[in-house]
Formats: sequence, structure tokens, C-alpha cells
Amino acid sequence: MSTPERIDNERLEIELLLEAIYRKYGYDFRNYACAHTKRRLEHRRALEGLSSYAQMMHHIIYDESFFETVLLDLSINVTEMFRDPWFYKKVRQSVVPHLHTYPFIKVWHAGCSAGQEVYSMGILLEEEGMRERVQIYATDFNEIVLQKAKDGIYPVDLVREYTSNYQKAGGTQSFSDYYTADYSSVVMKHSLRDQVLFSSHNLVTDGVFGEMNVIFCRNVLIYFNRELQNKVLKLFYDSLCPGGFLCLGSKETLMFSEIADKFEVIADREKIYRKKRL
Repeated sequence: MSTPERIDNERLEIELLLEAIYRKYGYDFRNYACAHTKRRLEHRRALEGLSSYAQMMHHIIYDESFFETVLLDLSINVTEMFRDPWFYKKVRQSVVPHLHTYPFIKVWHAGCSAGQEVYSMGILLEEEGMRERVQIYATDFNEIVLQKAKDGIYPVDLVREYTSNYQKAGGTQSFSDYYTADYSSVVMKHSLRDQVLFSSHNLVTDGVFGEMNVIFCRNVLIYFNRELQNKVLKLFYDSLCPGGFLCLGSKETLMFSEIADKFEVIADREKIYRKKRL
């Protein structure tokens, strides 16, 4: 068999596998970036010693526990507390002053993963004296990582890195004020967890999410193809109130998107945008 034919067959098997996941379980990865999807599936296929994606599809269809493992593989769970400290510093400088003018604020973390960035923003807003008039929503399609976010428990060996990020981000207190240590783990304090409503939401298949003042979706869109990126960005536009802020990841941009002209750039390096008022 020639190499091009083998590659085409492999691509077809992956497309059928993703179609099977969607039709069997309702999770839609069909418009995720091909390279990312293939890399994650290939990793699992090699670990399981499966000879082809067709064989892998058979396991996914008939073994729900195996599907849940693959679901974790396909989820995007790379994050940390105060990731990119310069971003949070800019949020303090350029976004928070506007939020101070509102009597009540709604913040949505879309694709929140295990919650580190949710708690980062909770800490920032608490230090800005806004805790009592903020409702934070944190969503993800993966129930397993969503539960981790709700629990707010993280490995203690990451605290040094998190503390450094917090300080670089302009933190005004001691980072240790926001968690309790318990041997190998730290637990975020109750007041931070209590201000967050965690719920399941799939950016690919679900609809508009409230009227938000700020939406964070950082380093998620890079895993989507152009068509899906535009669909999700339109969802964010429709979910933001006029003058609301959209915060993307450092490698993401509204430039070239179908809604680019509906936003103004607040901070180009930090990828912070503001929905124009009509």
C-alpha cells in the first residue's frame, strides 16, 4: 500500500472514530484541529497496544470506561494558577477599573479545566474589594475535571510556582492566605469556592451563556479548526453584554475572525478585547 493511501485511510478511520464518539456519547470533536486530535489519539492507541484507529473505535463503542479514558485524553487540561502573570497584571490595570463601575458583575470561565485560573481570578477580585458583588461561572464539558475544579485541591509541590506567579501578577497579600495545606495537597479556601458556580457546558454543542461582563477562554481555541473557532467566538459575542470583555490565550486572536470588527483591542499582547457598544 502506498504511503498516501495509508495516510488517507488513517484519516478516514479517525473521522469515523470521532463521528462514533459524537453519535454514541454526544461529545463533538469533529472540528478540533486535526494535528492535536491525531496526536492525542495516537498516544492512547500506542499505550493500549491497538493496531489501528478502527480497532480503537470498536473499544470506544463497546467499552464506556475506555471512552472515558479517551475523553480525558482529548480534553485540554494544561493550566496553572495565575498562568502568564503579565496577563493578570493587565487585567488589574485595564479591566478591573471598568468593573468597579458596575453594581454587579458576572464572569464566565469557559473551558475552566481543573479550575486554577478560576481561583486566580477569584483572588484578584477579592483583593480588589469586589467579592460581594461578583458571580463567577466556571464551565467545562468534562465532568471529571469539573469535579476537580469544584474540589479546589492541588498538589502541594506546585505551590512554589503558583506563589511566584501570584507575586508577579501583582498580588497584594500572601498567597498562603488563600489555601490550607494538607500533607501532599493544598485546598483553596471556602470563600473562593463558594463564589463560583460550576456547571457543565460544551462550547461545541451548547448555546449562549447569560449576559456576561467578562469571559475568559484562554488557550482553548488553538485546539479548534477555523470553522469552530468562528462559531465559538460568535457564542462569546452573544454571551457578552455591551462593553463586556473577552480574554483569550497568548497564542489566540480575534484577528481574521468573522467578528473581529465587533470588538476593540484593549491589550494586544494579553489578547484582551472589549465588545463594542452599538
